Amino acid sequence: MKLYGYRNGRTLRALWALEEVGAQYDYVEVDLLRGEGREPWFLEINPGGKVPVLDDGGTIITESAAVCMQLAERFPGSRLLPAPGTPERTDCYKWISFILTELDAPLWTIAKHRFSLPKERRVPAVIDTAIWEFDVAAKILAMGLAKHPFLVGDSFTVADILAGHTLLWAKSTRLELPDSLASYLNSLTMRDAFARARGRAQVSAALRG
Repeated sequence: MKLYGYRNGRTLRALWALEEVGAQYDYVEVDLLRGEGREPWFLEINPGGKVPVLDDGGTIITESAAVCMQLAERFPGSRLLPAPGTPERTDCYKWISFILTELDAPLWTIAKHRFSLPKERRVPAVIDTAIWEFDVAAKILAMGLAKHPFLVGDSFTVADILAGHTLLWAKSTRLELPDSLASYLNSLTMRDAFARARGRAQVSAALRG
């Protein structure tokens, strides 16, 4: 397996999943700030020019959530996805969809209108609405964790990887989290696999300079 990524952004999700399942993999940093995402060699891998991208024996998987789910399917012993056909699997899918549409999307809107889009395309007034949207969704996430340590009961799943990374992103955006979500995030970042994933990204960044 080979993961193409960048030190910041959603690559951490994929690295985290790789470490959780115990996969053997190579990591190739694609320096987006230096324009490597638009170079021909990388566009042949992902015409969208974005990371992360997982090369799983010649099968190319783009989109961070899809990468995480592919790894969970390939390594069922990791139990990152509940058994097929169970209510728990459906619940996991529900939370994955919620995180991507209700939590991740407002954060990306904030990032786009703060620095990512060309200046002439930014609409600063949108940011306040996106922050409000995130706050509403965060309260729903907190309700889902009211009686259990993880989103799917007592089992750590892909949904927790995506939620954990999204909450980290919110913190870096300087958004306030409810106390329960701050505690949940702290417990997730104490996992050994998370520490290894973050370390892998930092080492690659240091080597690239």
